[in-house]
Amino acid sequence: MFRGLANLNLVADDMTAAVEWYAAVFDSAPYFVRPETGPAQYAEWRFGDDDDEFALMDARFRPVLARPGGALVHMHVDDIRASFDRLIALGAQEFDPVTQRGDDWWSASVSDPFGNLIGLIQSPHWAAQHE
Repeated sequence: MFRGLANLNLVADDMTAAVEWYAAVFDSAPYFVRPETGPAQYAEWRFGDDDDEFALMDARFRPVLARPGGALVHMHVDDIRASFDRLIALGAQEFDPVTQRGDDWWSASVSDPFGNLIGLIQSPHWAAQHE
């Protein structure tokens, strides 16, 4: 079912400082920033042999948990609806529903029976890299 790490999201209260710091870490500016003008609310870099995706998200958009959760790592899946439904059938609880994020981009997350978050992403970028 899981095909690989597709996206790692971290949050920051001060996005300007965080984007500057991670630009130094990655030795490059993010390749994708939203909004396109004004202060960043979301920024992405690619890294590693598989060109994995590292993202920063403004803490205002952090998922709200009933208790501490940790990082949300998104695993690429070929069929997000089938994967999501399978995890629910195995006892996971819906956290974020299956949501279209762009053309051919979908994401969702569940809480496993132990309180961990599992992110799912159907990413055309990841799929194209692994055909």
